[in-house]
Amino acid sequence: MKPWSVGIIGLAGLAAIVAGAYASPEVLLAVAALAAAGIGIGWPYFLGIPAKKTLAVLIGLPGVGSAVAATYLPAPGFLDWTPSFLAVGVMAIFVMQLIRGTGQAQRLESTLGSCAGVLLSCLGAGWIASSRFNGVREMILVAAISSAIALLAGLIRWPDRIVAPLGIVSAGLAGPLAGLVFSDIAVLPAALVGVVVGAVLVSFRRLVILNGERLNVLAAVGMGLGPVSAVGSLAYFIDKLLIY
Repeated sequence: MKPWSVGIIGLAGLAAIVAGAYASPEVLLAVAALAAAGIGIGWPYFLGIPAKKTLAVLIGLPGVGSAVAATYLPAPGFLDWTPSFLAVGVMAIFVMQLIRGTGQAQRLESTLGSCAGVLLSCLGAGWIASSRFNGVREMILVAAISSAIALLAGLIRWPDRIVAPLGIVSAGLAGPLAGLVFSDIAVLPAALVGVVVGAVLVSFRRLVILNGERLNVLAAVGMGLGPVSAVGSLAYFIDKLLIY
């Protein structure tokens, strides 16, 4: 698949998250769980590491558990269990690599890359936490619009030295504009969300480019949903620190 298909998958994931947030908690939970499963299945293919089926389970399940906990834990501890699910996932990755035995191919790459996948999978619970926080969903919309602008900028086939600043600046401007139009969120938090989101997404764009044209469908799904998942927790913590 072409690298631009990763951006399209990310945009589709964002649209599903926003729709789920405005539908019901159960729908948003289903979307977050599917995103975690997509990251779990696709991330090993993106990395090109062995034991893909086992790693898919070990990466995806902690994300699903984190999403379920964020949905049903009482306020304000929406993400209280997320570090625990993350730790269990990382430990499971290490145990699995020990079971594989010494001398196996790509052991180090598999361990480090899979731990990063667990982190991305678990961070998706931030979208649920952001939706439940104060019962206000405007931050989800601001973060999603900023993310969409950064992803659209990433689709431009220009060099990184142009696209990276363009994506960050565009997302940083889109955040306050979305805040002014769709909510009463202050300019500074909305701009900060946009800049942070833009920086994260254009960084992942570089990883996709380095991977070249070797992406299959599952790899594109994992890479498209991974950064979108991470954006949820970033938006939640900025919301909590600067607005609440």
